[in-house]
Amino acid sequence: MKRLQILIGKIIVKMLRLMKRNAGNLPGIILWHISGHKAVSMFKVDCPIIAITGTNGKTSVTNCIAQLFEKSGKKIIINREGNNLDTGICSLLLRHCDMKGKVDADYLILETDESHVPVVYSQLKLDTLIVLDFFRDQLDRNGEMETLIQKINGFCKKFNGNLILNGDDPNTARLGRANPNNKNVKYFHAERYAFATDKIFEASEGRFCPFCGEPLEYEYYQYSHIGKFHCPKCKFGEYEPYITASNIDLEKPVFTADGHEYSPKLNSIYNVYNMTAVAAAAKLYNIDQKIVDRVISGYTVKNGRMENFMLKDRKTTLNLAKNPVGANMTLRVMNEMQGEKELLFVLNDNVADGLDVSWIWDINFSIFERVTRVVTSGTRAYDIAVRIKCSGYDQSNIVVQPDLDKAVEELASTEGRKFVIANYTAVQPTRSALKRYIAKHGGKTE
Repeated sequence: MKRLQILIGKIIVKMLRLMKRNAGNLPGIILWHISGHKAVSMFKVDCPIIAITGTNGKTSVTNCIAQLFEKSGKKIIINREGNNLDTGICSLLLRHCDMKGKVDADYLILETDESHVPVVYSQLKLDTLIVLDFFRDQLDRNGEMETLIQKINGFCKKFNGNLILNGDDPNTARLGRANPNNKNVKYFHAERYAFATDKIFEASEGRFCPFCGEPLEYEYYQYSHIGKFHCPKCKFGEYEPYITASNIDLEKPVFTADGHEYSPKLNSIYNVYNMTAVAAAAKLYNIDQKIVDRVISGYTVKNGRMENFMLKDRKTTLNLAKNPVGANMTLRVMNEMQGEKELLFVLNDNVADGLDVSWIWDINFSIFERVTRVVTSGTRAYDIAVRIKCSGYDQSNIVVQPDLDKAVEELASTEGRKFVIANYTAVQPTRSALKRYIAKHGGKTE
């Protein structure tokens, strides 16, 4: 029966490929139904599996870790397209298995949706789980953040493999106590950087100790609830880091980890945390230091994630933001940059975004620094314009233009530095609109 099901799955993959479709999810959905919802268990995987999860940063960290092993000469399988649910991972394995379901690789490196970690890895043996952060995200689909944490916490109670956690996120660090018998828990940490604050200025989910309920005390906040914290009552948060990012200078940008200086191409504290997670994985698997240097210092993000364009001579940075923290991080990068700048915010409310856009009220627009004009676009262009106005920003400097091409034209009509924030279903249409502007008026994609 298993061979027949795998054969059916492979035929579907082949047909979709002939139709020039990527077969990223549909074969897994079909196999999921005909297998009684246990499709992933059909595959025989003998190599180590490294899974990366969390609200933000999964794609970047997964791709970087994949590069570590690729440059080390290993044969890897990775879901680069971002199909990170159980059906997407099933589709990936279908493309790489034989008729018996055996998958041939040295390592599987899998970006995994937070809610699907227990689903997938109750069926596949996991070697290492890397958890980056937890923030409220797509409430329509995920529900409250605590629901997700409890799902992964339940998995971690029985997990004895390597658990690499962001030790500066109390919502992530708490997983380290899920299984007292697991001796393979490791935390990564970042020392205070220049724009860290003593008080919180953004929406936060980490105010109270998850074990005793006492208010957490912070030495500093890097962004949102990420920072150096501890519980004065039960000592939660007091741990020895496995790896620490220090000497962080985002103007250059550089940071040091385990005595090695890295020069990442992206100058945000958010990226420093991502790259520190990559360095932790490299340390765990004894990757050659020269390879680690090359990967961390050379990694660039495309596909709408801190992607740079030139609209004629106007440098423009586009970033995906599907939740308040993603938007706030882009605003931080923008605010920390000297000189005047302008912002285009594209907000959609399609099914994949979540129909509820109330999350925009947790974006801290009051921290605008030298932002001279804002253009809003997308299906909810007026909602985001009202939100920015209510933050105290001068409404005479807000231009609402629901048509995306006209919005880009409006943004580029003045000189100076430009930033663009777009949510999930808006980011690819926004990239296309930027490229159409370049084709018409000149410029380039960097």
